[in-house]
Amino acid sequence: MARETGLNQVCFSLVIGIINLIVSKETDSELQLIRLVREGDPMAMRTVYSTYVRYLTAIVSRYILNHNDIKDVLQESFLKIFSGITAFEYRGKGSLKGWLSKVTVNETLKFLRRNCNIKFVEISKNELDLPDTEPDIENLPSSIIFQMIRELPDGYRTIFNLYVIENKSHKEIASLLNIKESTSASQLHRAKSLLANKITQYLNSIPVSI
Repeated sequence: MARETGLNQVCFSLVIGIINLIVSKETDSELQLIRLVREGDPMAMRTVYSTYVRYLTAIVSRYILNHNDIKDVLQESFLKIFSGITAFEYRGKGSLKGWLSKVTVNETLKFLRRNCNIKFVEISKNELDLPDTEPDIENLPSSIIFQMIRELPDGYRTIFNLYVIENKSHKEIASLLNIKESTSASQLHRAKSLLANKITQYLNSIPVSI
């Protein structure tokens, strides 16, 4: 039994060592890529673009519906990324992706403020105090939920994305969009309510198998 325990500990240590080695190699590779981009290496820039363009496109398309507008925002985002990467501080695996996301969201919000006349409608305190409806989405495909979010009105969609997906507080959202915190909270409440209705209607439309 003691020998078996010792072997298990050795195996566990080997697994941890291999994992640490993989993480270390990935970190070194990412740091090298960042260094080359900072030096203006075209191949490194193409690598960053090809690695993250689909992910960043998904971020922009959560806020903006028009295909050409999405392309314009992506172009501006990558210009900002490549020109501003010297100020980026690497903090381990995942920090580059997080920074790219932040730049892209900021460029997306700039586009919305510049080109979209988003109207935020205040709701009464009584309506705001009502609990959010929580429909069952366990068996709902993520693609359907994504499309439902895209169908929300501009203001609702923007604040829903910032709060739920980007994890921004109402204070941060108010600062980003130059609105009151209560306005952010009310738009989120309306967005959740509208999304819940869409989900309920979709689930009710699915034939029940016998």
